[in-house]
Amino acid sequence: MLRVMDADETRAALPWSGLIDGLEVMFKVGCEMPLRHHHAVAVPNEDAGTLLLMPAWTPGAYIGVKMVTVIPGNSARGLPAISGAYLLSSGATGALLAVLDGAELTARRTAAASALAARYLARADASRLLVVGAGKLALNVIEAHSTVRSITSVTIWARRLEQAEALAAAARAKGFDAVASDDLETAVRGADIITCCTLSRTPLVLGDWVQPGTHIDLIGAFKPDMRETDSAAVAAASVFADTHDGVVAEGGDIVQAIAEGAITEADIQSHLV
Repeated sequence: MLRVMDADETRAALPWSGLIDGLEVMFKVGCEMPLRHHHAVAVPNEDAGTLLLMPAWTPGAYIGVKMVTVIPGNSARGLPAISGAYLLSSGATGALLAVLDGAELTARRTAAASALAARYLARADASRLLVVGAGKLALNVIEAHSTVRSITSVTIWARRLEQAEALAAAARAKGFDAVASDDLETAVRGADIITCCTLSRTPLVLGDWVQPGTHIDLIGAFKPDMRETDSAAVAAASVFADTHDGVVAEGGDIVQAIAEGAITEADIQSHLV
């Protein structure tokens, strides 16, 4: 029987600890994962959207395809930028088994992968979290990072202060010591972990602001013309990637830092896939 899971059901099926551990196992075991498809989608009178198609499969077990749309203009409409669906099929027969809410799955998987990276790369005593961006991913990354580190304070910055304040209130309702800030430089200087989840095309976090030992988690720049840090921040860092081929082809922070001569592809120290 085909199972259709809405956002609430998808969220309930993916508790943070189990999801982070499951991702760790999957990164080690591996699966067949072609480079995802990117398609620009025109949206009249505003920035173009993006259609992402992401297939992956474990031979004989499962086949999955995630379809995601990213519409930057939704922010002005008070709607999530990310929507989509995940189709899970049998790897033995091809029969469709389940349809999951793609936006919720994306938010939780992305935040869990960031937390998995922090488990290995952030200082053991890291406790001050800065979230740059206040979209759907933001509350998820707060929860996920708090699963792997003892987060005692959360600062949230967004281009619209009212959006950061709303997210801070939502985080406080979940028990986090969270505040909004309109001073990104000060927030960066005081952070142990910085997680960026924006659709920015210009650097937000500058290398001159970042203190030694800070862990920077870059989520948003999924196209070469996007970036959340400047080349100085990348050049000063030890660079690790989730997927090597994907980062050098699509990850704007790395693509642009390489193009500007700040680093070379050989400077990527390791990758998960």
